[in-house]
This record gives sequence, structure tokens and C-alpha cells, in this order.
Amino acid sequence: MGKPSAADYRAKFDKYSKDTSFGRLGEGEQVFIRGMAEALRFTFQELRQVSEAALDLRMWKEEPLAAWWAGLASDVEALGITKARFFQRLNDRMAALRASAKAFPEEGMRRPEIASLKPVTVSSERNVMGMCPVASEETMCCNLRTIDAVQNCGMGCSYCTIQTFYGDRVTFDADLPAKLAAIELEPDRFYHIGTGQSSDSLMWGNKHGMLDDLCDFARANPNILLEFKTKSTNVSYFLKAKPPANIVLSWSLNTPAIIRNEEHFTADLPRRLEAARRVADRGIAVAFHFHPMVHYQSWREDYRSLAATVTDGFDPEQVLFFSMGSVTFIKPVMKAIRDRGRDTKMLQMELVAGPKGKLSYPAELKREMFSHMYRAFEPWHGRVFVYLCMEGADFWRSTFGSCYDSNEEFEADFGHCVREKLEALHGATAVAAV
Repeated sequence: MGKPSAADYRAKFDKYSKDTSFGRLGEGEQVFIRGMAEALRFTFQELRQVSEAALDLRMWKEEPLAAWWAGLASDVEALGITKARFFQRLNDRMAALRASAKAFPEEGMRRPEIASLKPVTVSSERNVMGMCPVASEETMCCNLRTIDAVQNCGMGCSYCTIQTFYGDRVTFDADLPAKLAAIELEPDRFYHIGTGQSSDSLMWGNKHGMLDDLCDFARANPNILLEFKTKSTNVSYFLKAKPPANIVLSWSLNTPAIIRNEEHFTADLPRRLEAARRVADRGIAVAFHFHPMVHYQSWREDYRSLAATVTDGFDPEQVLFFSMGSVTFIKPVMKAIRDRGRDTKMLQMELVAGPKGKLSYPAELKREMFSHMYRAFEPWHGRVFVYLCMEGADFWRSTFGSCYDSNEEFEADFGHCVREKLEALHGATAVAAV
């Protein structure tokens, strides 16, 4: 068969483009891509690749494809335009941008509009408790359980997986008290249970008595540690009430550059730390998660400064633990980020496949980032329990110099350290079963 006619290819292009990112591009980029596609006869996969690259460049605030290609005019004129040369240049450019440290614009990335979430209260057969969805035998795992009291989040973090799954509704469970009462736990076993997997734990406050129900659950089960993880300042409930001893309020922290550019509707770093300070002063245990750590131009200085701010501001005896983790994606989340089309540099990174098909930074870079951050917390070494989230044993050894032999050993040591710290905060009687 010969080369399809221009009319035939235009019809094929129109069909192809419906299943790519082409329709989310601006008019100028569409004109450029259509012209290149007709000249070089892009296949469907090639059109998808070029459209995705153009969308990524727009989201990353980098030079558009058409302007970039125009800048290669002399090189193209000398060598001639071929499909192979075009894709070689394009692949080289995208690889160079991903490999380089991100540079955020001085004015910051453009913020999206605040999502309009419709609150609904639903009765269902859904089980509110389960294992952490990223748990894996291929990683050193703390065996975290989760309670999904509410589903969806309005924080607008560009990298978040939550907004991928729940659409425009925030769903509260009408049967939460009964479902919590029905959870069967082994009385002689320690459980670490988090409430921030399907939403920020505190952004909704005590809506529908949710925090009352969860604190009652913690009181009824003194062998658990119930964690409320947040990026908010919404701690008034815990400052006014008398919460049980076996809870911890934790803050997900990042550098000001990442908060300003990628965590759009969250509290800024000073306000998060002030909220944590108020809780700690109230005698409630706090914890911190440095996750996801992001590679960008000033990451070394910024994460070192973040660690210094935290260690200077908190007594290690008030802090149950802190964790570190890197940027990690699954392909459906990457697609959802592109579908949203918001300004973000989170996908401007080299991606390497890890456990269960998750994509993250190359191993050498992750080792460097974890070790750097751990060294920055030297004043807390041996005084605050620290762990890596969703990482294999090799990263534990390169960061800490050792690793647990099993997830069960990790879980047991975590429980032991938690109990010691809580006893120091609240007294042995108050936490006797933790």
C-alpha cells in the first residue's frame, strides 16, 4: 500500500487525536502538531507521545514545542526533516528536562480554582478499615492499617492520588460509629491505624461527629495508636476536648517552595508548625512526615533548613516519630494529573519502575536525598523513631546503616518505641495496653 492521501490522513488524524492529549492543548500547539503530523505521518502512538510532551511542557512552564522547534531551524535545514530526527530531538529534550533539577518560577506556579466538592452522607456496606493500600512485601512496611471515615480531599495538592478516585463528592459514612464498634482487633497485638489515607484527617473537623467517633474508638481500644495526619491548622477540637492518650496528630511537611507551588490550598509551613506546637504544648503527641521529598534546584538547602526549623522548634520527647519518602506515582495518577492539565512540575522527573509497578526517582538520587535529610536530623538520632515509607531494604541500609529482618520486626519495634514515648508523656497507667 502507498502513502495515504492528505485527505485520508487528516481523517485518520481526527480519529487518532480524540484519544490523546491533543484536545487539551492551545490553538497554537494544535496547529503545530497537526502540521508536523501531516508532514511526517505520525502514527497514533507518535501523536499521543507528541501531544503528551506538549501538555507536559505547558504544565511545567517550559518553552512550547512550536517555539522550541523553530529554534532548531538551522539544524533542521542543514540535516533535513525526518520523523526519526524529530523524535530524536524531542526525546533528548524531554529527557534533559526530566533529568535536570526543577526550577520553579519566581512568581510561583499558577494555582488552580478551588474544587467545588459536594458533601454527601451515605450508608453502605463498605468496610471502613483495611491495610495501607501501598503495603508491599517488596518494601519495608510498618503494617499500617487505615480507617476511611471520609472520602475525598479539598487540599488541591498537584501530586495527590485521592482526587483521582472520588470525583466531585466528599463522602461521609453515615454508619461510622457502628462500623468502628464492629472492628475486631486482637487484644494483645499493637496496631498503628491511620485516618488520613482517603482524605486529610482534620480538614473536615468534627463534621457529623467524626472526630468524636474516632476518639471513642481509640479509648475503647488502648492497644492501638490512632494517627490523624494533616496539612491543615484545624486542631481546635483537640485543644478543647480531652483526647485519649493513644492518639498522635501528625503533619505532612515540605519545603516552602513545594508548598507554595504544589500544595495549593494547604496551610503554609509556619502555620502547620504553629498548629503542631499548640498541640504539643497541650501534651498531645505529634509526628511529622517528610513525604514526598521532591528533587529541585535548591532541595539540599531547603530540606536542611526545614529539618533545622523542626528540630529547633520541638522537644524530641514530644515527637513520636518522623518518616521520609520520595515522589511515587502509578500510571493512572499520572494520567489524571495530565487530564487536569494544571501547572505543575511534579511529572518533570526521571521515572524508574519500582515495587508493584510504582514509578519514582532513580535509586541513586533517592539514596542521596534520604541520607541528606537523615543527617539534617542528627539532633534527633536515637531520640525519635524514624522510618522510610514505601522503600526497600537497600534504602534503609544506605540511609540508616541497618534494616529490620521483617515487616513484623519493624512493626514490633515501632510499637515498643511508641509505648515508651507515650508513657513518658502521659504516664504508664494511661497507656498501659498500647
